[in-house]
Amino acid sequence: MKGPFAEALGHVFSRRHVRAEAFPWGVLFLSIIMLMTGLVFIAAMDASPSNTGPRRINFDGHKEKLLVAIPIFFAGLFLRPQWLRRNTPLIYGGCIALLAWVPYFGDERNNARRWIQLPRFDLQPSELAKVGLILMLARVLHKNELKSPGDWLLPLLVAALPMGLVAMQPDLGTALTMVPVTLGLIYLAGGSGLAILGLVGGAALLGATAFKADLIQAYQLERIETWVESFDTADLIASRNGPGFHTFHARAFTGNGGMYGRGLGEGVANETGLLPERDCDSIIAVIAEEAGFAWTSILLLAYALMIGLLMVAASRLRDRYARLAVGGVAIYFGAHLVINVSVNLGLMPMTGLTLPLLSTGGSSLLATFLALGLSLGLSSHHERDLGSDAFRDY
Repeated sequence: MKGPFAEALGHVFSRRHVRAEAFPWGVLFLSIIMLMTGLVFIAAMDASPSNTGPRRINFDGHKEKLLVAIPIFFAGLFLRPQWLRRNTPLIYGGCIALLAWVPYFGDERNNARRWIQLPRFDLQPSELAKVGLILMLARVLHKNELKSPGDWLLPLLVAALPMGLVAMQPDLGTALTMVPVTLGLIYLAGGSGLAILGLVGGAALLGATAFKADLIQAYQLERIETWVESFDTADLIASRNGPGFHTFHARAFTGNGGMYGRGLGEGVANETGLLPERDCDSIIAVIAEEAGFAWTSILLLAYALMIGLLMVAASRLRDRYARLAVGGVAIYFGAHLVINVSVNLGLMPMTGLTLPLLSTGGSSLLATFLALGLSLGLSSHHERDLGSDAFRDY
């Protein structure tokens, strides 16, 4: 006979809705490939002779965080879809509460408060807020087809609140990663492409106004100026020991791998330890140097295929909430992929963004595994729903 605790858990979690015949096995397989690839390269970084000092890369610490994240994956996988939809506002509210907590009680580093200290690692609520945002947007859009201007107000407010709180930390880069997730979900829900372009134009105008009004942080301005100057090779080389240090070395090590790479652990980035954040923000530069253009291209294509298969799985769902939530997770992975790779190639300013499944980072791992578990679980569950619309109605 079940006890009250087991019975309560039974209302939240269930294995029955995860159906093997509907499970997106390709997404799981490719995500495991990404994770194992990251582990191999991070282990090589840990073993490098240059890996010394207080900021050394700790492979054992990464494995410990991974062990914490794996149960989060299974919790997301077996979470009852009906419970998830019903309690999405509470999940979103919890994420907002954590973001509101950080400015007052968070740990301050480099003139920013972004972290909450926990026993095993420091929690960055902005990472979890991305998942909360996806779920809440799916909730407000699942019965909202954005037919009138008033229909846009609630989803935009839902997105603006976490974006504003994250930007105030200040962490403009993470806040901006929420933009493609928001716009992508609005488009999948039926939002007009022209209206979305209008929003992008309005946001650009707002950014220009903030720039002129000196509302942008000094370090953010420096990143933008360094990025603009980096398109001139002479300027980039001249700033390689100053503000352009990270940009210069990310691009240099990326190109240093040639077609087939220098070999695992034998890249100059590892041998010298010069590349900042090479285990998280710039792990793709290390992979490009040690695996080369050919193998790195295959890896990125596999990553893109994982995202594509996740979007296909979403398109097959009849339940609009689940369809939008899974599609939002696919956009989440896609946004991180495009931004992270673009930053390391010098196509975008430095943002401090990880590459999910490949990079280190406790909060990023938690958010990634939760998002992946939720999307796989929802993709496996075909709720009895008479709604027959696809992502968009033409």
